[in-house]
Amino acid sequence: MIENFWKDKYPSGIAADIDPDEYPNVQAVLKQSCERFANKPAFSSLGKTLTYGEMYERSGAFAAYLQQHTDLQPGDRIAVQLPNVLQYPVAVFGAIRAGLIVVNTNPLYTAREMEHQFNDSGAKALVCLANMAHLAEKVVPKTGVKHVIVTEVADLLPPLKRLLVNSVIKYVKKMVPPFHLPKAVKFNDVLAMGQGKPVNDASPKSSDVAVLQYTGGTTGVAKGAMLTHRNLIANMLQCKALMGSNLNEGCEILITPLPLYHIYAFTFHCMSMMLIGNHNILISNPRDLSAMVKELSKWKFSGFVGLNTLFVALCNNADFRNLDFSSLKVTLSGGMALQQAAAERWKDVTGCSICEGYGMTETSPVATVNPIQKIQMGTIGIPVPSTLCKTINDAGEELPLGEVGELCVKGPQVMKGYWQRQEATDEMLDADGWLKTGDIAVIQPDGYMRIVDRKKDMILVSGFNVYPNELEDVLATLPGVLQCAAIGVPDEKSGEAIKIFVVVKPGATLAKEQVMEHMRANVTAYKVPRSIEFRDALPTTNVGKILRRELRDEELKKLALKKPA
Repeated sequence: MIENFWKDKYPSGIAADIDPDEYPNVQAVLKQSCERFANKPAFSSLGKTLTYGEMYERSGAFAAYLQQHTDLQPGDRIAVQLPNVLQYPVAVFGAIRAGLIVVNTNPLYTAREMEHQFNDSGAKALVCLANMAHLAEKVVPKTGVKHVIVTEVADLLPPLKRLLVNSVIKYVKKMVPPFHLPKAVKFNDVLAMGQGKPVNDASPKSSDVAVLQYTGGTTGVAKGAMLTHRNLIANMLQCKALMGSNLNEGCEILITPLPLYHIYAFTFHCMSMMLIGNHNILISNPRDLSAMVKELSKWKFSGFVGLNTLFVALCNNADFRNLDFSSLKVTLSGGMALQQAAAERWKDVTGCSICEGYGMTETSPVATVNPIQKIQMGTIGIPVPSTLCKTINDAGEELPLGEVGELCVKGPQVMKGYWQRQEATDEMLDADGWLKTGDIAVIQPDGYMRIVDRKKDMILVSGFNVYPNELEDVLATLPGVLQCAAIGVPDEKSGEAIKIFVVVKPGATLAKEQVMEHMRANVTAYKVPRSIEFRDALPTTNVGKILRRELRDEELKKLALKKPA
């Protein structure tokens, strides 16, 4: 049933299928796009723009260095630990052209996290920012990393500006702790040594791994999802298909505030936008809202990619609200649940509706999306082309439409498996290629889907299922609420009780009773929270996703301390 159900759900002009074998590997896409869009801008950062032609040339120099000045071989892993700077696409595409497997690494990782990832992946090379090189100094000797390339933020800027910006970061802002990596090579020296040298572009099979993308760090030991060339190409083509005629090739300006090392921004900006030759404006630090808004004011941007917390923060910024949004036609959301209050506010401020999608690291990541031509608020849309979705119960049986169950996804973008973790792979992927997402969802008769919540975040109150997303959605409509989170805490009478955390907007005031009254008026009795805690901030991931697990862990520690010895 499920195979035929989706065929007629796509808007007119969007095919239900793509050909994931249209290109043999990512290198082929890159070469074609960089030739076709050679004079078009690809990435801009700190006032400097690289065209597709320049990016291809510099990635070639990077690849030539790897091939001629190191002992790295195709299939070896290289960790790329950079924020949103121009060096990121140069290093990633250069590594891929040399046949290496890219291990995307969060620059905010602690030494412990770096050591685990480098050892688990078997990384033999590392590209890192000078700001984090003091950690690399501690970690590298404990790993198999033999080659280290260090870059400073402004390394690809013109000479005078490079010197000025790098000096301010190092000596005025003191953001570069001292480090000692005697065998490290400077990024610009790498490009100079590779400049003009022949590149032996690798020709990996489509089934070969292109990227190891680590995931699961907040729910256990981080695992490397093996994303093949075919996985990434499929997702590029799927994104392109559902963009339809809304994003014109070689013409659009896309704001890139989410980190490129995160799978969401990596696939959309580095892969999908590369395929169609569009221009990405790199925001290196989206937490600095004033600097970000200043950068936005310089561009007639037509696309914006973000997530709920960023949309809320921007809409609360007076300077952002005064920007010119006349060119904005596409806003994409992913990475965490989009709250309706945030979506409505964004539409009021910018005039552009938010198109919400859904995905996971394990699906490269895009699995479903609202077609821009037919957005249905509150849903994650329909499966991208050549993708199937179903919901199952705890016994693994497929559920009828309209029933709530665990969402499963099948398609050419689904990962090969977890790196050197067959048991974990078998838990997620069945023999027929269905990936169990761990998210609770419902498939509507019209094919659109709604995520109810994470399976592990569900709260069980006296036998009733309570989903934090619903509570947070309701809370977000209360004037004065900036951020909120709902969790379950152990309770002797009801099994679990609901506790909510609230961050109040600057200048606003809220009392606990106001919050309780709002919840009583909008949810049934068993969903009303037992306790409320006001905070100045909530713990978040590097992309701004609120960490409910961290809040739960804090509550469990408090309870453990209260128990008599």
